[in-house]
Amino acid sequence: MAVEIPGRTEMKMVNGRTSNGRFETGGRRCRRIETFKTDNDKMMPIPRMLKICAALFLLLPTLGSVAQAPLLPVNLKVEYLERPMGLDIQQPRFSWTLQSTNKQLYGQKQTAYRILVASSLKKLDANIGDLWDSEWKPSAQMGQVVFQGVPLHSDRRYYWKVAVRDEKNAVSGWSESTYWHTGIIRPQEWKAGWIGSPVVFDPAQPDCNIPDPWLRKSFSLEKLPGQAVLFVASAGFHELYVNGKRVGDAVMATAVTDLTKRARYVSYDIAPYLSKGRNVIGLWLGTSWSIHGPYITKDRPNTPIVAAQVDFYENADPGPEARPFASVHTDATWKVKSSPSRLLGVWNSNRMGGELWDANLDEPQWNTIGYADEDWRNATSYDPKLKISAQQVEQNRLFDEIRPVSVKKINDSTYRVDMGVNFAGWTTIDLEGKPGHRAELLFSERENMEMTFGLHSAYIFDKTGKGTFKNRFNYGSGRWITIKGVTKEPEPGAIKGWMARTAYKDAATFSCSDPLQNWIYNTVRWTYENLSLGGFIVDCPQRERLGYGGDAHATCETGMLNYQVGALYTKWMEDWRDVSGTESIVGNMYDTAFARKEVMSGRHLHKGILPHTAPTYMGGGGPAWGGIVVTLPWYFYRQYGDETILRKNFSIIRNWVDFLESNTRDGILQRFGGRWDFLGDWLWPNATAEGMNNDSPQNGCFNNLYRIYNLRIAAKIADQIGEKEWAAKWNGQAEAFSTIIHKKFFNPADTSYADGSMGNLVAALLADVVPDTDKKQVWTRLENEIRVRRKGHIHVGITGGALLFKLLREQNRQDLLFEMTSKTDYPGWGYMKANGATTIWEMWEKDLPGHSLLHSSFLYPGAWYIDGLAGIKVDKPGYERFIIQPPGIETSKLSWAKATFESPAGLIKSNWSRTNGKLHMEVAIPPNSTALLKIADTDGLLLKEKKDAIRVIEKRDGITVYELQSGSYSF
Repeated sequence: MAVEIPGRTEMKMVNGRTSNGRFETGGRRCRRIETFKTDNDKMMPIPRMLKICAALFLLLPTLGSVAQAPLLPVNLKVEYLERPMGLDIQQPRFSWTLQSTNKQLYGQKQTAYRILVASSLKKLDANIGDLWDSEWKPSAQMGQVVFQGVPLHSDRRYYWKVAVRDEKNAVSGWSESTYWHTGIIRPQEWKAGWIGSPVVFDPAQPDCNIPDPWLRKSFSLEKLPGQAVLFVASAGFHELYVNGKRVGDAVMATAVTDLTKRARYVSYDIAPYLSKGRNVIGLWLGTSWSIHGPYITKDRPNTPIVAAQVDFYENADPGPEARPFASVHTDATWKVKSSPSRLLGVWNSNRMGGELWDANLDEPQWNTIGYADEDWRNATSYDPKLKISAQQVEQNRLFDEIRPVSVKKINDSTYRVDMGVNFAGWTTIDLEGKPGHRAELLFSERENMEMTFGLHSAYIFDKTGKGTFKNRFNYGSGRWITIKGVTKEPEPGAIKGWMARTAYKDAATFSCSDPLQNWIYNTVRWTYENLSLGGFIVDCPQRERLGYGGDAHATCETGMLNYQVGALYTKWMEDWRDVSGTESIVGNMYDTAFARKEVMSGRHLHKGILPHTAPTYMGGGGPAWGGIVVTLPWYFYRQYGDETILRKNFSIIRNWVDFLESNTRDGILQRFGGRWDFLGDWLWPNATAEGMNNDSPQNGCFNNLYRIYNLRIAAKIADQIGEKEWAAKWNGQAEAFSTIIHKKFFNPADTSYADGSMGNLVAALLADVVPDTDKKQVWTRLENEIRVRRKGHIHVGITGGALLFKLLREQNRQDLLFEMTSKTDYPGWGYMKANGATTIWEMWEKDLPGHSLLHSSFLYPGAWYIDGLAGIKVDKPGYERFIIQPPGIETSKLSWAKATFESPAGLIKSNWSRTNGKLHMEVAIPPNSTALLKIADTDGLLLKEKKDAIRVIEKRDGITVYELQSGSYSF
């Protein structure tokens, strides 16, 4: 008999790999399997026939005689990453979404899946899962499916694919074949030593005294390897070269990490760069985070260091027992020399500086085979006692090339470049000047200031008097660049900029009939992207570059509803675990000898205390800053349906709640820590004049309300993961504290809390502190605060604003949010636009000195555009079921909106418009999910129930709720 396996994918292979080490999918075709015969063409014995039939059943999907399901698994990921290199997890998790191959069908579902994992692409193509064949698992699960195969080996490539059964038990075609590559799974397999330059940082100097070092190692190979993956861990940034060629296009590796505890490594496939015979590996280190004050310990030198190793295997897919025929790792035999680049500044607040390039010291051949390194010294060995782990987040890359809109002459040697947009990233500029002289590049966010936040770079000309400045181990931030010390006006065509950021993918699109809302949405997104360099979200890229927990409230849901950031937030929560048990450093970070001490600033630590930033330790904050370790995992779980983040962080959550309890007296959270440790809401309009960091009832009330909000979420987390005793305890505390806080701070006369601020009204409602008897009046009070007292303007800051948008989004009060975002005078996003903003500011005020014009403060509308104006809301975690509800906003204000969202369940589309009093909708629901379409009766949209597609499930409060099965609809 003969069978066919449809849905296979051809690969163009070179030495067992595709060109450039990547997979290239070709056209789909069928491959024929040999006809099975017995000897002498005699009939096969029945028992053997049964065995072969059973074997053929395992070859599904799909057999030529079986109807193929009109579904295909797509978007295959491992630990939220596509084809990750260097995972050091023994049981990684797989995920995929489903794509319908028949757009006319409704109600498509996954009822089972089958995953194959193979040690080679050849075996996977033959449908042999020699490392794991999950067999058919009856399940609708598409995310976080845990690998259950044989124990994994370090430095191996594992190939996998998946197929599914649909609601009719038909089998899909196989997904595309993909892979992941393991890193160093067992710590004892890390053989590389830490090396670097002997020059260490002197914080007394006005600028960094460390030249960024070059390191190189020559070696010979008797044959070309089939596999050669170099693992590079660094404290500070690095670039990798093999035989004079740069490896990869990532920038400023590795991701920012708590260098008192761990270093992360990046994995590079260097096989395509190697030659038979002599080779050289070059590593260029950048000072950067290696001198961040809180990272100074007794063991780690205050200088950039690196540890790297590579094993060379004969075969492209070495088996588990294969041994390398050669190896290279860092040790004291490597050679080191100072490069022409160094950090300007000292990597501290307002002194992040830039880069100095001395063209007279350049040796372009330093990383090539023919270069003579006899005069280089041996590298210095170090023993920093760091845990080395894989970088399990996307690397940094350059995006969105930016060209100047004008170059203005100031005088014969000074020119002002307007890049047209505020951004954080790299620039290249062709320069001409006097030989040996120095040109200065000053970066500014403000048109009337030559330089902001001390951001500057410099270029020293060689004897030619010509050269190109380009970033390598730092980045600038601003819109204007003042160039000094040149002899010729820079040509606009010779000036380029790029945003630099973590290379996550987009997940959403949005547009609507209101130009201002489109501007806010696009500007919020641009700002978020410019804040996400290094695997975490900074407050601002120019002044501090710190990962504030309080600011994360304003950014995390915007991130999760607009980008594919599962890996980023997973990594950031690991950072929070790393820094736990240590309080923040405020002031000069070099005043303290070590970041991790049992006592800092004279105060004893509690094991649950958290600094206000991670992984960076510095800065001020309050309960809402450390409280992100509770709220972020819960938001993440709701978004991705991933319980792992709840379980991994439950210990830190429990410790944090205990820490707050240790500072509670008679049910009221007391001010703890020092001057900068008990902030409440931050940067509301006119806050700097009114005073924010104080002991006012407003501040105490806000922090106690937030603490209850934290408790309620912690209880939900505990309940979800089966920690019932903790759930009961925290629910009980939340109820008891609510009664106490309501009694202490509630003002019956005007149904407000403390000072009657918008932030406290919001926090009381969101934390469910308001008794049922008072809720209606408090809601009325909040609406009056927005519409009457503040004349439709927002009047909250970073944390209060994030809670305000959270509350109103959850309660479907899109009308109030639309009113606040529509204002064009102070305070509001429209005021920023009217004042020429191209990024979102730190404060509602423009002209207060010292504040950033590119900041995380007010990015919370970014989530609202997707789940509010587009109306796409998660209902069951991971979007197994979600809500689509067009907002109840007057047509004269907003007549249409269009959005797509690449959810963890697949692509969702929600387009709505209202014309001539009629609502029109286009909706797409991905396979394996359902939607609840909520339509106001005033819209007059009546849908006929349709078998297997539409049914009415509820009518209440003037809204009809329809359940829609997967498919595409137009109403």
